[in-house]
Amino acid sequence: MSPVNDLRRSTHHPAPALPKSAVVLGAARQGLALTRYLAARGVSVVLSDMKPDVDVSSLADLTGVRYVLGEHPLSLLEQCDVLYLSGGVPLDLPIVAEARQRSIPLSNDAQLFFEVCPAPILAITGSAGKTTTTSLVGEMLKTHVAAHHLPARVWVGGNIGNPLINDADQIQRGDHVVMELSSFQLELMSRSPHIACITNITPNHLDRHATMDAYIAAKRRIVDFQSAQDWQVLNADDPITRDMNTAAQTAWFSLEHEPHGDGAWLDENGDLRVRVTARGVDERVCHRRELVLMGRHNIANVLAAATLSVIAGASMEAVRSVATTFSGVPHRLQRVAEVNGVRYYDDSIATAPERLMAALQCFEQPVILLCGGRDKHLPWTAAVEMMRQRCKHIVLFGEMAGLVHEEIKRQSTDGAPMPPTTVCNTLDEAVQTAASVAQAGDIVLLSPGGTSYDAFKDFAERGDHFAALVADLMRRSAHRAAESENNTTW
Repeated sequence: MSPVNDLRRSTHHPAPALPKSAVVLGAARQGLALTRYLAARGVSVVLSDMKPDVDVSSLADLTGVRYVLGEHPLSLLEQCDVLYLSGGVPLDLPIVAEARQRSIPLSNDAQLFFEVCPAPILAITGSAGKTTTTSLVGEMLKTHVAAHHLPARVWVGGNIGNPLINDADQIQRGDHVVMELSSFQLELMSRSPHIACITNITPNHLDRHATMDAYIAAKRRIVDFQSAQDWQVLNADDPITRDMNTAAQTAWFSLEHEPHGDGAWLDENGDLRVRVTARGVDERVCHRRELVLMGRHNIANVLAAATLSVIAGASMEAVRSVATTFSGVPHRLQRVAEVNGVRYYDDSIATAPERLMAALQCFEQPVILLCGGRDKHLPWTAAVEMMRQRCKHIVLFGEMAGLVHEEIKRQSTDGAPMPPTTVCNTLDEAVQTAASVAQAGDIVLLSPGGTSYDAFKDFAERGDHFAALVADLMRRSAHRAAESENNTTW
């Protein structure tokens, strides 16, 4: 299959006229990439961040960039044609409200990328699974391109790792672009991709969006601007996505039943199947036991990725090859190490109770759960019910430890036993506690259910710190074993 065909239309429009002057709020990855892109094209840019000590050294070679750190003064708007917001910047800041009052357009790096990208864009969002699905699609398309010696390149980025505005100049019309989009990015966007996917929608980021309706509306924007020539791939098992009705062609994926029309499903024999009529595809992908990825939720991710990849032009050989070999993305149920017969898993990406629940369902062995971080104003009743059923020991840490502990105690009234629970201040203490109670055959699972921002820059830093703590456990265990051997008398 060619990477350019009747199912892939270009969403490219004439290059937009860039503003003469712009303000970029937020100096993390997205803000830095956007500042570089704009400044390289002669735009006068002010980069502003509320943190006074952010690292902007990567922009040292640029001219025409001014920095305002430690504040977002309203005076920034005096010479501002467009206000660009990084994903982590909330829309209720005074400077954003003032920009709206003055009719200054709001945008972000993803919106600008959609405006300048010459290739069709395949984009994925969802409350959970979007990074794994994005990575799977990227690998399936790369495998297809390599196997057929095609000149196209596959670009993967967005909310996952690399802001694609970094690569806009290199992308060609016949390339594949696979993009992860967050609700934070989507709530400002007025364009949709040619192929869009929503993996699921469950309560998340209510500390940012305030209401579930606002959160759903932000997610839905990924399909709101599609036409009849576009494709949406939706979760048939999710009551929110199941009721979406847009102009685009629809394909469904389901763990429960075969969808009507196009899509992918898990059949009664445990086989993953995919059907895209316009592609002439109606085939078995593999059996669920052939997947390396753990968990029922990852079967859904593979089904979504298979559907998206076939629509985008990937061969079934490429889809099948990646589905049966892909081992996952860092910090997503990643096996870190085994120490004294105890296996340690890093699921730091689990920043909501639903993701914690999905992780717990992956294990039959006794689980010692590390749960904590910062709460996002999400309901914990169902998660605690599952924790009580499945966990040998619950170790709580961080800002929300007390909140979850209160829910555990609330559910332990009326004669229900209180599960073994330890409350710690830090992740370091939590790992030490877990190691002290774990026995050979147990699972120690970092699946926090809260964000990392009470103690870490992001979930990746939290997961890396967890891995370092486990590595230290391994070193100390090996040292004790060596000492014991040296002290043995014969």
